[in-house]
Amino acid sequence: MSRAKKTERPYDIVLFGATGFVGTLTARYLAAHAPEGLRWAVAGRSERRLEELRERLPGGAGAGVLRADAADPASLRELARRTRVLATTVGPYVTHGEELVAACADSGTDYLDLTGEPEFVDLVYVRHDTRARETGARLVHACGFDSVPHDLGVYVTVRELPEGVPLTVDGFVRVDAAFSGGTLASALNQFARPLRMRAAARDRARHEPRLPGRRVSAPVGAPRFAAEAGAWALPLPTLDPRIVARSARALERYGPDFRYRHYAAVRHLPVALGGVAAVGTLAAVAQLPPARRWLSGRLSPGQGPSPERRARSWFSARFVGEGGGRRVRTEVAGGDPGYDETAKMFAESALCLALDELPATAGQVTTAVAMGDALVRRLRDAGITFRTSVARR
Repeated sequence: MSRAKKTERPYDIVLFGATGFVGTLTARYLAAHAPEGLRWAVAGRSERRLEELRERLPGGAGAGVLRADAADPASLRELARRTRVLATTVGPYVTHGEELVAACADSGTDYLDLTGEPEFVDLVYVRHDTRARETGARLVHACGFDSVPHDLGVYVTVRELPEGVPLTVDGFVRVDAAFSGGTLASALNQFARPLRMRAAARDRARHEPRLPGRRVSAPVGAPRFAAEAGAWALPLPTLDPRIVARSARALERYGPDFRYRHYAAVRHLPVALGGVAAVGTLAAVAQLPPARRWLSGRLSPGQGPSPERRARSWFSARFVGEGGGRRVRTEVAGGDPGYDETAKMFAESALCLALDELPATAGQVTTAVAMGDALVRRLRDAGITFRTSVARR
C-alpha cells in the first residue's frame, strides 16, 4: 500500500489499550509531544474510560476515541483500517495479540507492540510476515525496554566498528526498578509455555531464509565475572538477543560473522545468586496453575509502581563491540525502564513510523531495521543517553 493512500485514513496513530498502566503513560506522552496537526486517537474496550482518559490528557481534546475489543476481530479490522500506525499495549500478546496483527497485515497498517514474548514474535513471523510484505505493513515488536535500548545500542556500536570483518558484541544490563501486574502476567505466561515456545522457534527456523555467505549467532553465554563491565555477568535468555540477531540478519553492516551475547550485570555475587534463585522460583511456580493464578492475583494488570518509585528508577545498558582491531563501548541509559522510558520509546517509535523518512521495509522488522538512525535521534532528543567511545585494541 502506498504512503499516499495511507494518508487518506482518518488517523496517523491509534493507541490501543490506552487505559492500561503503560497505555495511559503512553497517551500522556503523546498528548504532550505530538506535533501540531498529528491525527491520533486512543482505543480500547470501554468508551467511558477512554473519554475520562482524554479529559485528563494535557491538550487531549484533539485526540479521537475509538472502541475496539481484542475478543472482537471485526472491531480490530475496523480499527486497523482507520489508521496508518497502530500501537498496542494489550497483552499477554500470545493470548490477545494475533488478531490485531492479522488485521494490520491485511490492511497495510504499520503495527507496534511492547511484547517480550518470543513465542508470539515467532508465530507472527510464520503466519503474517508474508501478507505484511504484500501490503507494505511494517510489523515492529518489542518497542519498549524490550528491546529498544539493546537493539539500537548494538546498532550504534556496530556503526562505529570496521566494515566487512567478523564482529562480536556483548551487552551488560543494569536496572533498578519495580514492575507492574501486566509485566508479571506476561512473565508467568512465558514460563508456563516452554514447549510451545520451543515449537514456535523451530517452526520459524524452517521458514526463515538462509544467509548465504554470512553467519549470525546469539548464544547464551556462561556466567562469569566480566572485567569489561566490572560486574558479574549472568546470561539473560530474554527476547532482546533474538531481536539483535534479527537486525544483524537483515543488515549487512553487521558483517560476515556476527555474534551477540546478552547479560545482566550484577556488582555483588550474593545478589547475583539471589537473582538466579528468584527467577528459578518464578519459573517453577509458573508450572503449577493454582500457584500461577495466586501469584498473578497479587498484582493485577493495570497496576504498577507509583510515580515516586518510578522517579527513583533507572537503567544502563552497556555494549562492548570488537572487530578489525577496534573496540567500541556504548552506553544507553535513562530513567524508569519499564514504564516512563518504555512509554517514551513506544510513543517515539509510533511517531517515527508515522512522520519520519525511513528505509523502505515491510513485513516483520526490528526497530533498528525499520527506524535505525531516525529513532536514535528521536530518543536522544527525548533525553535517553547514547554515549560511544572508540579505542584500538
